[in-house]
Amino acid sequence: MSTNIVVPELGESVVEARVAKWLKKQGDAVNAGDPLVELETEKIDLEVSADRAGVLGEIKYTEGADVKVGEILAVLEQSTNGASAQPTVPEVPKVPEVPRGQVPKAVPGASERKATPTAKNVAKAHDVKLDAVETSSGRVTKQDVLKAAAPEAPKAPQAPAPQFKAPQPPASPQARSPQAPSSDRSERRERMSKRRATIARRLVEAQHNAAMLTTFNEVDMTAVMALRERRKEAFTKKFGVGVGIASFFVRAAIGALKAFPQINAEIQGDEIVYKNFYDIGMAVGAEGGLVVPVIRDADRIGFAGIELSIRDFAKRAQDGTLTLEDLKGGTFTITNGGVFGSLMSTPILNPPQVGILGLHKIADRAVAVNGQVVIRPMMYLALSYDHRIVDGREAVQFLVKIKDYIEDPAWMLLEG
Repeated sequence: MSTNIVVPELGESVVEARVAKWLKKQGDAVNAGDPLVELETEKIDLEVSADRAGVLGEIKYTEGADVKVGEILAVLEQSTNGASAQPTVPEVPKVPEVPRGQVPKAVPGASERKATPTAKNVAKAHDVKLDAVETSSGRVTKQDVLKAAAPEAPKAPQAPAPQFKAPQPPASPQARSPQAPSSDRSERRERMSKRRATIARRLVEAQHNAAMLTTFNEVDMTAVMALRERRKEAFTKKFGVGVGIASFFVRAAIGALKAFPQINAEIQGDEIVYKNFYDIGMAVGAEGGLVVPVIRDADRIGFAGIELSIRDFAKRAQDGTLTLEDLKGGTFTITNGGVFGSLMSTPILNPPQVGILGLHKIADRAVAVNGQVVIRPMMYLALSYDHRIVDGREAVQFLVKIKDYIEDPAWMLLEG
């Protein structure tokens, strides 16, 4: 009896994937639970495994093909002897004896580096051995492989000592030869990943399907930075994590969203759906593009819980271990371009959300305080919003509310 291997449910709003790599070949014997194929989606990469033992039959889609949820990837046939396929036991390489005092060399095949599916494909294309790739995390990424594959820049030959030549009369315009073109004018064509293609499509849709505007303000970070400095040692000792800037803005955003609930809503047809919960998305740069993992019920956890969530998301985004559940939903998004040095930008909405808060670089600037010019650590804030349900007045007041919370953090405690 044969069984169809189909594209599984990929999570909320994800209906399509791309066949990244077949891990088994047609005719291979497999056991229940063996991974058969890697799929690349707009959010994460995942493996599809065999639900029973058998022999991999006809493969319907080759690597690089786009497939939809429910489509048949391959057929799993019953083993000819009716028994479970036996896994192949790899031969353990013999470890050579090492003379005393010498460092033993690594045994080929003794261990396998953990790597993202994309990293494995890139390593194969560039003929790079994963064991030789250096990585700052426990899992080799695409960028690690590309860095290892990049050839070292050749050293420039030493120029000979200049020799004196008698000046020559300038050539006539007719005798001048055109400038020779560069020797390297090659191009490289690369297919967009599913994530990058989806990001491109959704950003254009966000601008076409929403009446998007952006309003700006600036905030004095003196109070928050002083509070962090005073309490950082005790906070770290108690919770095992430092207190960062982002957690203050998450708490401030929740307070402002409670005051202006239409910014925590979404449009469905001709109705406005107001959310009475606060799932805050935190935009994180990852290997294949920007992802937005979500802090669930952020209003019910304290600063330590928010900090731990943000750091966990950042690490797993780099390792490629975020799940679809991590990225699902969200009622409002915060993005921090300041970590990359951005002084000011206009963030784009993350549909179906109707608001996104952009944070930027903290820079010392001269400002007027009580009639005097002083130097203060200042940050520009940007709120992009959907003007269909959020008026300019509410958007401006929302940012002012956040400014009040950050410049006097005690308000966040007094207002709950």
